Amino acid sequence: MGVSVSRTGKLLNDAMTYRSMRQDMIASNIANADTPNYKPRDINFEQALIQKKAMLLKSDSNTLKMAQTDASHLKPKAQSNSFVPTVYFRDGHMARNDGNSVDIDVETTEMSKNSIMFNALVAAKKKDAGIYMSVIDASRNVR
Repeated sequence: MGVSVSRTGKLLNDAMTYRSMRQDMIASNIANADTPNYKPRDINFEQALIQKKAMLLKSDSNTLKMAQTDASHLKPKAQSNSFVPTVYFRDGHMARNDGNSVDIDVETTEMSKNSIMFNALVAAKKKDAGIYMSVIDASRNVR
């Protein structure tokens, strides 16, 4: 188990993983643009990311814990650390005669937006790591 310095580091890692998964799914949609009866898929992970953020960044000092005055009392349920996105079929596009409803314009737009968000997450991860590196460098000079 690694040392966790920042609570947001785990959230950044999870968000980058899901952005990568979404990029793969959009690429799959584009690759299947000519497949009969193919419906474009997408990943909805924003809600799961919001829940994960609330779980990671919550303050334990404001949380009322359940008292356990006897060993035979039931233990409180631990919160799930699962971070599962929802895969869904993207609706609203007209299907062609072959039943395929992939719109290349929509897919390339979504791919561009997703790529920008992924790059922003990478920049945030670098900045997060840079803060700790600057502290380490500054402590080297103190004697």
